[in-house]
Amino acid sequence: MVLDNIDLSVPPRDLTAIVGPSGCGKSTLLRIVLGQDTPLAGEVFVYGDPVMRPDLSRGIVYQNYSLLPHLTVLQNVLAGDRLRHSVFWRTTGEYRAKRDEAMQFLKKAGIAEHAHKYPAQLSGGQSQRVAIVQTLFQRPKIVLMDEPFSALDPSTRENMQLWLLELWREYQLTVFFVTHDLEEACFLGTRLVALSPYYTDDRGDDPRVMRGSKVVMDVPIRHAGRISPPSVKETAAFGEMIEHVRRNAFDPTHRQHVERFELLYQYSWHTLTADESHPKT
Repeated sequence: MVLDNIDLSVPPRDLTAIVGPSGCGKSTLLRIVLGQDTPLAGEVFVYGDPVMRPDLSRGIVYQNYSLLPHLTVLQNVLAGDRLRHSVFWRTTGEYRAKRDEAMQFLKKAGIAEHAHKYPAQLSGGQSQRVAIVQTLFQRPKIVLMDEPFSALDPSTRENMQLWLLELWREYQLTVFFVTHDLEEACFLGTRLVALSPYYTDDRGDDPRVMRGSKVVMDVPIRHAGRISPPSVKETAAFGEMIEHVRRNAFDPTHRQHVERFELLYQYSWHTLTADESHPKT
């Protein structure tokens, strides 16, 4: 069992940073929201509609960019629309309008001058910008990001973080951002969700008890309309927040009881089974 009795509600325009120890199910949760994986129990809804399979309401950005190497930057951005039309689409006015729109997206991303280059000719940061533009160009209701900046050098990574925040505010995006980097999570998120297998409940310590990861923390980080400067990372309060998350979610010797999870976000809740939490007498 990877995930265990997960309760999560995400309102529009949240930038939800998801963290947790390696193997705790962060990417699995993302694939369930995408519709790529199906949970053994429970349901997932996007704007009231059940998630059945991947569709254009959810776009995803991976760590490895997922660009088609034989297409130019512009062709990669247009690939989704091109696949939905006939081979004659490129002769239509609709194609020309989409091409111009794609160029505007690339201009905002600062990579319009690379529109006719191939992925192999781009740097890591440029490739990831293309991948993000490719996703946003399809106008998804939810953007899923699975450690998209982890392969970048620190300077490029911080620039990409700031750019993502600008995009999030400009397009009023709803974002799930999975990362193993606590500094990145606490800087980017309006909300931090920590998954962890390190907790206790009333099922006892019998090794036959199968426990998956739960949401052990769900806390607000900053106001949804505010973007903090990078200098906030140097403050004592920021460092204390990181250490607090590390202790509650990453330390196998610090195991909170399910009734004491830090669920402080306004939309947080969790439903415990009778086995997990016996009635107290």
